[in-house]
Amino acid sequence: MSSAFPSIWVVGEVQRARASQRGHFYFELIEKDSADGIVAKIDAVIWRGDFARIRRSMSAVDQSITEGLEIRCRVQVDFWPPGGRLQVVVREVDPVFTLGLLEQRRRQTLAALETAGLLDRNRRQALPELPLRLGLVTSHGSAAFHDFLSTLQESGYGFRLVFVHASVQGRSAEGEIASALKALASLQRPVEAAVLIRGGGSRSDLAVFDSRKVAEAVARTPFPVLTGLGHEIDTSIADRVAHTSLKTPTKVAEFLVERLATAEAEAHEYHRRLVREAREPLRRATEAVNRCESALKVAEARLTAASARLRETARLLALVSEARLRRAREQCDHLSRNLAHEGPRFLESRRRKPQETQRQIAALARGRLAHAHATLDGLARLCEQLSPAKTLARGFSITRDPTGKALRQAQQVASGSRITTELGQGTIQSRVEESI
Repeated sequence: MSSAFPSIWVVGEVQRARASQRGHFYFELIEKDSADGIVAKIDAVIWRGDFARIRRSMSAVDQSITEGLEIRCRVQVDFWPPGGRLQVVVREVDPVFTLGLLEQRRRQTLAALETAGLLDRNRRQALPELPLRLGLVTSHGSAAFHDFLSTLQESGYGFRLVFVHASVQGRSAEGEIASALKALASLQRPVEAAVLIRGGGSRSDLAVFDSRKVAEAVARTPFPVLTGLGHEIDTSIADRVAHTSLKTPTKVAEFLVERLATAEAEAHEYHRRLVREAREPLRRATEAVNRCESALKVAEARLTAASARLRETARLLALVSEARLRRAREQCDHLSRNLAHEGPRFLESRRRKPQETQRQIAALARGRLAHAHATLDGLARLCEQLSPAKTLARGFSITRDPTGKALRQAQQVASGSRITTELGQGTIQSRVEESI
């Protein structure tokens, strides 16, 4: 067989990989169809001498031969008569082929996730300020598991973990990681965030975190997913779709611890500010209370003095009132006696008073009437002396215009006007020839 097929290049997926104690590496090389079903497989072996060389060439591009990895290798077909088994002996592995295939699949997966709107879906979840209830997905007992837990425990914070075991490498890793995230999402009391971690490894060791199934599971998780996948250079697709990605499991734990430490520091700062801002009003209130107490003492002293003055005033008022009441009673008694003695005489004088007043009014009226008669007589004589008839009798006359108005100036009548002149006895009518 080896002479018939001394050296050919084949492509297949690595499955059931195992290393022997002698340093040989055994695995199955399989071919799958579009439905991921196995259509062909053959046993393969890399002898110890070739395995060391191949491992170095793969490590140069950050890869290793792991289960699920599709490789292109140069093989020699061999038949082992004792076991009746046909196998291929791998002489060389093309690391460039594997690297290009992984990158192609990575780009296809990223494009599919972007089309489905899943690239930033988990990042839009709000990470709590105090993420204490966490879901942990990793391999139980691994270095990543212990590093993560020890960092959380050393912090002293009360983290509560819900751990779900999942293989992080190999054939079953893809399904177990997706199932673990779904299990966390179905909890009756949900976690606040999930942590997906594993230790360091080659790029091919971390190939499971570039799978679409794992990426979709991370993106669809209904709470933030934090990843720490142990690589320092490359970023896996799971990192790309996660809420927060960090380099190592320890970094994830430190991130969570620091988040709580920051919240604790802020709480302490708020407490300090609250105490400071509360003490100042308390100090002012204390000073105000002290001032009020001092004022209250002064008011109490004043009230005591006022009470004493009030009692003294009440005592003096009682004495003065008693004396005044006594004098008032004496005055009342004196007035009663005077009223009883002088009352009859007063009433008698009052009865005579109207008659006396009547005589006085009559006498006064007679005197005033006499004075009025005398005044009227004098006025009558004066009117008689000043009457117009007396004036006319003494030779004076009154001239009137046609309207009967007395004339005082010649200019009051025009030439040709008729005028009337009144004399002591009779009247004369004439016509004005000229006014001078």
